[in-house]
Amino acid sequence: MSAPQDSSNVEPKEVSSFERWRQRAAWVTGLGLSPEDQKKREEFNLLKGMESDWKRCEKWKTEMLHNSPAVIFMMKQLQLIDCNVTAEHLQCHPCHKVSAGGFSPQHGILLCQDGFFNKKHMEDTVVHELIHMYDHAKFKADMTNIKHQACSEIRAANLSGDCSYRRNVHRGHWYKFTGHQRACVRMRAVASLVQNPACPSQAAAEKAVDEVWDSCIKDTRPFDEIY
Repeated sequence: MSAPQDSSNVEPKEVSSFERWRQRAAWVTGLGLSPEDQKKREEFNLLKGMESDWKRCEKWKTEMLHNSPAVIFMMKQLQLIDCNVTAEHLQCHPCHKVSAGGFSPQHGILLCQDGFFNKKHMEDTVVHELIHMYDHAKFKADMTNIKHQACSEIRAANLSGDCSYRRNVHRGHWYKFTGHQRACVRMRAVASLVQNPACPSQAAAEKAVDEVWDSCIKDTRPFDEIY
């Protein structure tokens, strides 16, 4: 019977194969990596995740521009008032999960590729931001004026589907079924205003919303009714 093979006699090819397997396993699990390699792994996974989020966001955006009745309607309404918005004005970027989207007259619409629960959440966000764009184009809404922003936030939250009962349950916000829409609209409008540097306080945000509430909650333009 031959003696057991000494590990020192293992062929270099076998050692190389085993080492490649060990390195791949370490890269997948993160176990056994040096601090430097661990940092590289984290950066790689972060970039890989960002690329995946961007591709999904772009895919959904394209589908919505062709298939979503609400998105198509808003795009057409913007074109009717000479606001020639295109797919390029809707940009997917990472936001570190702090938001779902935003509108800037200078830059267009930001879609937070890492901030969506699902495709419907993204669709509601697109409609929400398109309403802001519509208000800016048609009514000359100045988003640095907190009363202007308050009205636009009320309209966008009310008309986009952003305050549907199902969406609030998903967020963990439980309202009474009766009146939940208006309670949600008010809450989200105030929360948005507080983020505006021109808004000095929570109290100022609440006051601005209260002052424009009656007229803006009834304004469904360009929709005939709440979407």
